[in-house]
Amino acid sequence: MTKLSKHEALIWVMVVTSAADHTMTEREMEQLGHLVSLMPVFNDFEGDVGRIAETAAARLAEPDGLDRILDLVAESLPQRLHETAYALAVEVAAADLLVKQEELVFLQMLEDRFELPKLAVAAIEHSARVRYRKGV
Repeated sequence: MTKLSKHEALIWVMVVTSAADHTMTEREMEQLGHLVSLMPVFNDFEGDVGRIAETAAARLAEPDGLDRILDLVAESLPQRLHETAYALAVEVAAADLLVKQEELVFLQMLEDRFELPKLAVAAIEHSARVRYRKGV
């Protein structure tokens, strides 16, 4: 497959995060759509999120799908968007207010593949915890 656009790569990261526990919840998919409509990195995006998500999910179901997706995403995204991709993945994982072990494993895989600085990862994760903290 040819390189993904930056938008496709970011959406694939969010889809795989959602699917990591073998369940793509409605809340996670709503969060994905919300992020695409809200985040500045998607300002010039004109694609079909549903079609891109379906393509990513289909690729994930293939043999070695996860590794191939990680390779393709890493090849397609400029380094300056690696932290952005990780932050979007964290947002999707946190959407259910419970990050499952499989999602944590995928986040670790992203961190390793992108060679993200530990301090940046900690800051992104802390920011999400603060945003999604319950008032009780």
